[in-house]
Amino acid sequence: MLFMILLVSSTKDVASLTIADQILLHYPFKKSSKVFQDNPVYTASLNKKSVILIRLNEESVGAQNLPASFPTVELIVFISRHSSQSGTPTLTVHTPGNFADADFGGLPRIVSVSPASAIKNALKMLTFFQQKLGLSNYEVSFEATHHGPSLDVPAMFVELGSSMSQWTDSKAAYAVAGATIFAIENFDSKPVQNAVIGVGGTHYNKNFTQMSLNGEALFSHMIPKYAVSSVDVSMLRHCVVRSLEPVSEVLLDWRGIMSEDKHNLMEVLDASGLVYRKI
Repeated sequence: MLFMILLVSSTKDVASLTIADQILLHYPFKKSSKVFQDNPVYTASLNKKSVILIRLNEESVGAQNLPASFPTVELIVFISRHSSQSGTPTLTVHTPGNFADADFGGLPRIVSVSPASAIKNALKMLTFFQQKLGLSNYEVSFEATHHGPSLDVPAMFVELGSSMSQWTDSKAAYAVAGATIFAIENFDSKPVQNAVIGVGGTHYNKNFTQMSLNGEALFSHMIPKYAVSSVDVSMLRHCVVRSLEPVSEVLLDWRGIMSEDKHNLMEVLDASGLVYRKI
């Protein structure tokens, strides 16, 4: 039986539209008779998965109520722009959700369900296309869990950044499109491999990114050092529950955790009963 995956673009997002154009150009999506928010809906069957491509008339971070319109969806993949003050060309992937306040969509202290294997597959293929297409000026990286929406179904963002010149770069958009489709084609709604939660480091954690690419760990939620002070036992257990894959341990990027947060973090970890180790 086919299960449904939702691929989400936004008319408010130039990069998202550029990526969607590459998906429609290179993959077997067909325009259906349906519309969503007055935009055409496209469908495809990919490796025994029924995939629906929609365009929102709002920013993707605000799509908190989207699953209500697609109650049987098993994975939601947002194709999106990435923005940063540095403007560094980037190809990134992450789970949405908030460890504290919901300043950019979603719900306070609620993270989406993290599809760790799908995120890893997207990361690996972003690296593959970066090399194949000669995108050496682009950095490939995980991002920590951040921004909305906070969804009760597995959700992920695959992003192209970080300024207008990248958002309209069709070659880089093709890389994001290819990585997205690969993650969708290989998605398993009932995975058996164990995942880990990563704590510490910067928003773009190079240690966790490299460990994933080397096959050393399968990362679910990643909590950066700026969010460690918001982590209590409840939040840590919430991240475990909101992981599609069973979580076996917590990996600590120990040098990437502020010294003033370490004592409380260790108390939280001990109280949680979770296995943890420093890397």
